[in-house]
Amino acid sequence: MTEKSKKYTNSLIKESSPYLLQHAHNPVNWRPWCSTVFEEAKKQDKLVLISIGYSACHWCHVMEHESFENEEVAKIMNEHFINVKVDREERPDVDMLYMSAVQLMSGHGGWPLNCFVLPDGRPVYGGTYFQKEQWINILENLWQLYAKDKEKINKYANELTNGIKQAELVHTKKYGGTDLNKSVLEKCFLNWKKRFDNELGGPNRAPKFPLPNNYSFLLKYAHLTKDNEILKHVELTLQKMACGGIYDQLGGGFARYSTDMHWKVPHFEKMLYDNSQLVSLYCEAFRLTKNKLYQQVVLETLEFVECEWLSEEGGFYSALDADSEGVEGKYYVWQKEELQHLLNDNFEIFSEYYNVSDIGYWEDDNYILVRTENLAEILVKFNLKEEELTQKITECKIILLKEREKRVKPGLDDKILTSWNGLMCKAYGDAYLAFGNSHYKNMALKNAEFIKTKLLKKDNSLFRSYKNKEAKINGFLDDYACAIDAFIGVYNISQNEDWLQTAKKLCDYALQNFYDTDNNLFFYTDKNAENLVVRTTETSDNVIPASNSQMANNLFKLSKILNIDDYNAKALLMLNHFSEEIMGYGAGYSNWASLYCDFLTDYFEVCIVGKDVEEKLLELHKHYIPNAIFVVATSYSELEILKQRFVKDKTLIYVCKNKACLIPTENVKEALVQLETNF
Repeated sequence: MTEKSKKYTNSLIKESSPYLLQHAHNPVNWRPWCSTVFEEAKKQDKLVLISIGYSACHWCHVMEHESFENEEVAKIMNEHFINVKVDREERPDVDMLYMSAVQLMSGHGGWPLNCFVLPDGRPVYGGTYFQKEQWINILENLWQLYAKDKEKINKYANELTNGIKQAELVHTKKYGGTDLNKSVLEKCFLNWKKRFDNELGGPNRAPKFPLPNNYSFLLKYAHLTKDNEILKHVELTLQKMACGGIYDQLGGGFARYSTDMHWKVPHFEKMLYDNSQLVSLYCEAFRLTKNKLYQQVVLETLEFVECEWLSEEGGFYSALDADSEGVEGKYYVWQKEELQHLLNDNFEIFSEYYNVSDIGYWEDDNYILVRTENLAEILVKFNLKEEELTQKITECKIILLKEREKRVKPGLDDKILTSWNGLMCKAYGDAYLAFGNSHYKNMALKNAEFIKTKLLKKDNSLFRSYKNKEAKINGFLDDYACAIDAFIGVYNISQNEDWLQTAKKLCDYALQNFYDTDNNLFFYTDKNAENLVVRTTETSDNVIPASNSQMANNLFKLSKILNIDDYNAKALLMLNHFSEEIMGYGAGYSNWASLYCDFLTDYFEVCIVGKDVEEKLLELHKHYIPNAIFVVATSYSELEILKQRFVKDKTLIYVCKNKACLIPTENVKEALVQLETNF
């Protein structure tokens, strides 16, 4: 059907966001977010509906089909409200603000997020998914109340807006001291361990989200404190996720979360931010444990990323939908008869390996592939050597992937986001350091160059989003935080100090335009951005670390590399807001806890100078060294920490702590001995 032949077309047709375009032919007269919407609402004296979601959101699709595609519902919405659609990934500032409002009203959040606001933007009512009849009742009650009793609605809007402001004050309360204490982390783990699922990994509840930063920190803390209980829990979690249905056993890559306790039934959407951070996590775990399963996960996930998400220009797309042909998971699941027909003599082995049984059964005669953890049993049963089994499984996977390609693929969200690309750029750098594959290094450099040339402005500010060769929307704090971290990593693997200087320029821009000197934290929005009813500050770590916690970590790293004491002081001031939160709920403050760990432990600067830097760097990164920053140069460098360290025809490793260095060595083993520490 052509655009002209479709019955309805609204203002979203001019947008580039796949999520907004999904709603461009609804009978609802949707508008994109802009200031003129609120001017129109004032003129017409109507409430504004702000409806927020993202392209891969299953329940967003359901509500669209039930309500927003319905002419009866659309008639009420169009007559009595100004209706605004927002892609939360393009405008996380809007999402963050109105999510706070809905959480205050209902005690929970989620997407689709539907919030009704006054013409000045103050929220009055909201919720998440509503069934059609519920939605009609809400619409009718609200417009009638607004018509009859504006005073009541205004009063409630004032109370709710003040509640959001008070919540912001709680989030950013200021602590006077700067003393750190190991007991904070000890209490953190006493509380956190109570929520471990030590049988199936992850938290002892469903749904289960991977939350990569949680396990990155737990891995680090377990290693530094030699806590085998925590290490065992992390390894169990990584093993269960890698073998579960949350991981695409054929094509690689992780779904967003598991709906059950067993990591079996995923919510099938795949997000760039999850997969990038999980690659970094599995790289870290491989360095520590040398578990080949972790290496396989990284290799397969990066193959998936390049196959499905890599643009010609070197950027990475955002997501794959959960649904295919309107059915969640249809692209990924299999029926037994189908597998028997395709695999013939290999079906029985494949069935045992991927639990085409009661274990893998889902619903409607469909099976989710769940990898067995007991290879020895299969080898004995079929009288095979491990290499023979691997070969047979590989052959089966090739057949099934070829067959799967014939299916209708889930929808692609092909916008490119700065923050998520920063995470993926870092992941490729981590994979290069873990496995020494130069392709990963080239991918990291290509993506970093894309961010620098397409998303970085001349004044050192960033754009948020890129699509159809056009960058748009001014960047938010997470864009700066993730890009800075990525560029520090790219400097490491390339030994090109230009990337380090770019990271510093971004950091200084953020300090000038986002930093709040009253509480020593960063606002989420640039001071030059449009004014929302509350300027929010993101502080708790979630599926992506909080932009403030990542900026604090960036300041800490750059302070070590560039010898900037003010950066270190600011990182410490930021950290000291969150001692109580770390103790009470470590899972929500794990990136802060990681920085807490860095300040408390022996933290090293490892300087490698000379022509064989790359060789020494890779050799050192075969080992798990979470309490060090690497500073590198192939020749003389003007960096303060590297001055007087270059010696012609030698490649020296300097292990330093608090600006004092041990005797340099050319031997990696000697350097590793110097790096041994007690926490």
